[in-house]
Amino acid sequence: MGEIVNLRIARKRKARAEAAVQADANRAKHGRTRAQRDADAREATRRDAVLDGARREPK
Repeated sequence: MGEIVNLRIARKRKARAEAAVQADANRAKHGRTRAQRDADAREATRRDAVLDGARREPK
């Protein structure tokens, strides 16, 4: 005789596995961490401040 399987739990496990695969695909697709985005934003702000400080004429 085979092993008894609770179908509700099996469906939930399958759904979790599919969600994990989709999450991996999304991470690969969008591929940047929050720390990387924040670092780029800080760098852009710093770069803009340096450029504004080097202006010859005010805006």
